[in-house]
Amino acid sequence: MTTLTVEKLGREVGAEIIGLTPERLLGDPGVPAAIRQALEDNGVLVFRGLHLDPETQVEFCRTLGPIDTSPGHHPVEGIYRVSLDTAKNSSASYLRATFDWHIDGCTPEDDAYPQMATMLSAKAVAESGGETEFASTYSAYDDLDPAEQQHLAGLRVVHSLEASQRRLTPDPTPEQLAAWRRRPVREHPIVWTHRSGRRSLVLGASAGEVVGLDAEQSRTLLDGLLDRSTTPERVYRHEWTVGDTVIWDNRGVIHRAAPYDAGSPREMLRTTVLGDEPIQ
Repeated sequence: MTTLTVEKLGREVGAEIIGLTPERLLGDPGVPAAIRQALEDNGVLVFRGLHLDPETQVEFCRTLGPIDTSPGHHPVEGIYRVSLDTAKNSSASYLRATFDWHIDGCTPEDDAYPQMATMLSAKAVAESGGETEFASTYSAYDDLDPAEQQHLAGLRVVHSLEASQRRLTPDPTPEQLAAWRRRPVREHPIVWTHRSGRRSLVLGASAGEVVGLDAEQSRTLLDGLLDRSTTPERVYRHEWTVGDTVIWDNRGVIHRAAPYDAGSPREMLRTTVLGDEPIQ
């Protein structure tokens, strides 16, 4: 059985994997299962100075499950280039929404489930800002009192690209609004009951309004839950160094990037492991 050296980083989320090389990542057949278990236990895994090349990153992620191979502004299939430089990513303007807490995949173009996991490797970092923060909504749910858990169990929330983009652009042009509204609107429960039996909260920038509540009531409830889920002691904040790789459980961990300048050289290479269960 493969054993990993795991060192806790945060109180509720985050751990560093020590001593794992790219060669062992692919060469040890027990590593994928060990990484899956460590991800289940810690939510976020950090590999400092791993210096994965894009092909190795994609190949490893395939050992965890099917990956997203949509065009990603990068020559390697399965890699999506995260950069605010429009010469490197023509959709860079949408990436500013990642400065708010979110779960990936709440408003897919098709009927895809939210991503199982996301791996990010640092090719260039910002001089200021650009850190990535993570918080566990598994832990946030577990810390609610039973009465609040029962109350939330019956609530559903409308998620949309428009909701996340309006946080950055509250007065959009008609063209911007039309583009946002081409993305499907989705309705999800606040509480996600996973096949494993664990429960997490579905929160973040795409969450617009709670079904049956008015706009003010919705914002009070959603913002209150998010604030309680992301207090400083609950957050792991990763300060990137070139060569770092991080992977997180997208189903029960929310994340956000600290703002950084649009002219920054920051460039991350992302690979997405597709989900296999709906929010239910």
